[in-house]
Amino acid sequence: MRYDLVIFDNDGVLVDSEPIANRILAAYLTELGHPTTYEESLRDFMGGAKHRIHETVLDRTGKRLPAGFDETFDARVFEQFRSRLEPVVGVVQVLDKLVADGVPYCVGSSGSHERIRVALKETGLFERFAEGQDGGAGGAGRIFSSEDVGRGKPRPDLFLHAAREMGVAPERCAVVEDSPLGVRAAIVAGMDVYGFTAMTPAVTLTGAGATALFARMAELPALLQ
Repeated sequence: MRYDLVIFDNDGVLVDSEPIANRILAAYLTELGHPTTYEESLRDFMGGAKHRIHETVLDRTGKRLPAGFDETFDARVFEQFRSRLEPVVGVVQVLDKLVADGVPYCVGSSGSHERIRVALKETGLFERFAEGQDGGAGGAGRIFSSEDVGRGKPRPDLFLHAAREMGVAPERCAVVEDSPLGVRAAIVAGMDVYGFTAMTPAVTLTGAGATALFARMAELPALLQ
């Protein structure tokens, strides 16, 4: 493969968590008096860190979300993860291919370290990322979170941090993303980015600057050659 590192987003790319989390988020915001549909949650928050939810609600309504919002949201999401979460179809085979080709990979997610760990453990993927170089404060192996840099996507900080910790120049990295926020972050970081269209319209990821698109994980290894 022509890259020295592949950086995977977590939610929607490694684990099929976006439908679960965004349905819970839409219902919780509506419960709090901020009517939100599932489709609006995907549009506005998919791929972003939790601070984006707080900032968006404050900007639109002038009201802050209640203290404890993050903890309640996480508790509801983790409960569903433990009973329903699955790895994205075909991603195990992609990771096996990278190992066979000797190409390092890591996670670069807007989610908290706790959320990433819960998701990866529940889907049996954690050990694939837990070994090797430390992944930042509170991290494990090759796991990098927006918590490590303070601000999440679309800023490039997270991807640049992951590349630096893994010892790879940005231009030698490929990012696998499914949200326009993540695509924009990778482009600003100077990395090629491959847009996964399973949940996001192709035109949205193309408009954000994706290097190439794919609809099934089985298509990804050929794109990375």
